[in-house]
Amino acid sequence: MTSTIAQLLTLISRDGGQPRLTWYGTDGERIELSGAVLVNWVNKTTNLLVEEFDAEAGTSVATDLPPHWRTLVWALAVWRAGAELRLVDAGDGAALAGQPDVVLTDHPAAWAPPAGERSRTELVAVSLPALARRFDGDLPGGAVDAASAVMTYGDQLGYVPPADPGATALSGAGVALEVDHAALLGWGVEHAGGGAGTGERVLVRTSGAAGAVAGLLARALSVWASGGSVVVLGPETTVALDGDPARLGRLVETERVTVA
Repeated sequence: MTSTIAQLLTLISRDGGQPRLTWYGTDGERIELSGAVLVNWVNKTTNLLVEEFDAEAGTSVATDLPPHWRTLVWALAVWRAGAELRLVDAGDGAALAGQPDVVLTDHPAAWAPPAGERSRTELVAVSLPALARRFDGDLPGGAVDAASAVMTYGDQLGYVPPADPGATALSGAGVALEVDHAALLGWGVEHAGGGAGTGERVLVRTSGAAGAVAGLLARALSVWASGGSVVVLGPETTVALDGDPARLGRLVETERVTVA
């Protein structure tokens, strides 16, 4: 039975060549990650979090990233390191209670401290375009460019601190109560409105609404825990396809979606 993120990643990596995450973004962008490739991305990112920021149980990692395939990778990595993911809706960073240890964002300037001040929060700039090799824009002093930094870490998981099932795994926007690591996968199934059938290929719509990332995380966790895969539509793509049933039908057929 799958009950931890470590076990979930092992499940995802079985039949490693099979797709586990397919993403449709703006301008026709399509990204497909097999189980093996998805786990490699998570391993690299986990290694960065642990080695660069000493991430472990009790480490708070805040993010205002939108619904996106990279957001899923970073979430899995935060949880594999045993840390807490705090979801923040765009523009709400100033309202955070307490300073996070790390911030993951695609607009780092909004998190930079005022001139002349220093912050203990580590800032990670995440580029969303698929082929980005570096962050496109100015980085605040000390910020880590995820596009280049993640690639320097190994595909195999290195040292990871001992797990603490009672430590907080998820909190923030779209999450009614803090969720600990022991309850994370159960939360995903419940928040998604139930688990998917075994091995289903599930179409996941997203939006730019408040709390939308929590919905994406829950659905992906529930599908992966049942051995399935997700086809995720970005917010703009969701709107476009919902307005074009013929195009949506072609996508469902092409991707062999079983739950739409």
